[in-house]
Amino acid sequence: PNAFGLYDMHGNVWEWCADPWHGNYDGAPADGTVWSDATSNERRVLRGGSWYDFPNFSRSAYRGRNNPDVRNNFNGFRVFLVF
Repeated sequence: PNAFGLYDMHGNVWEWCADPWHGNYDGAPADGTVWSDATSNERRVLRGGSWYDFPNFSRSAYRGRNNPDVRNNFNGFRVFLVF
């Protein structure tokens, strides 16, 4: 398990992130906050790949994107608890 007690969960479903899509990390916040801007209703970042994709997409460093109103069997959320 990782430092949070979770085992590798990549490849289950794409995980929605709160950040709007940006083509690179130029100007991204360094404190872990959401990178919010005027494009907040545009495409959102997805991470981790899904069971439907090729294995090279199943890693946290790979970023996908989609519109927030898209619903399918490949996108989801990772639920966690912060103590």
